[in-house]
Amino acid sequence: QVQLVESGGGLVQAGGSLRLSCAASGRTFSRYAMGWFRQAPGKEREFVGAISWSDASTDYADSVKGRFTISRDNAKNTVYLQMSSLKPEDTAVYYCAAAFRMLTKYQYDYDYWGQGIQVTVSS
Repeated sequence: QVQLVESGGGLVQAGGSLRLSCAASGRTFSRYAMGWFRQAPGKEREFVGAISWSDASTDYADSVKGRFTISRDNAKNTVYLQMSSLKPEDTAVYYCAAAFRMLTKYQYDYDYWGQGIQVTVSS
């Protein structure tokens, strides 16, 4: 199975930037769409963005469009979430996930999940 290990979380000041990384194992990494989700305290997990395995097509939640950028490096088996202009509302546990399909924003489509990493944005 695919193993996902996330890194790069931490504390950042509002307006700042942070890059999350998700390292994936497996020989078929390039066949998976990769997604990012987040869950704030007391709230449901929500979609952040995703990137396809084939042409690097991306999809983002309206709340992060223009601020977050997803990219992937299949040679390194790694997907990234570059977060800029961070807001306190972005504070959450962020999850990396892999889906065996082109692109999806739905949690039930994802087959593998990382452990989650904390991102805290201070004001």
